[in-house]
Amino acid sequence: MSQKIYHNPRCSKSRDTLKLLEAHGIKPEIIEYLKIPFTAAELQEILHKLGMKPRELMRTKEPEYRENILDDESLSDDELIAAMIRMPKLIERPIVVLGDKAVVGRPPENVLKII
Repeated sequence: MSQKIYHNPRCSKSRDTLKLLEAHGIKPEIIEYLKIPFTAAELQEILHKLGMKPRELMRTKEPEYRENILDDESLSDDELIAAMIRMPKLIERPIVVLGDKAVVGRPPENVLKII
């Protein structure tokens, strides 16, 4: 079973989520998504596993969100995904994928739903 955490080591929620996984004996592959960007296919698959639309996974309070007018409701899912790939800082974190399940670790205890 695939075990991954899309991680930002500078984020306390991301660090806490990783610690919680490890405390439950899960040693996920750690992917620092700010250094290793998502592909469109990966992001689409993760969104499917999360049961979310692209905008739901975006950090809407980031300046890049406003500066790039990403609140425009006419933008397609593909356009929003392309924006997240260009600006990965906009992606909510951390994302944990365990097999065919995924969850955003905000709060970290969310991962308990898929363990």
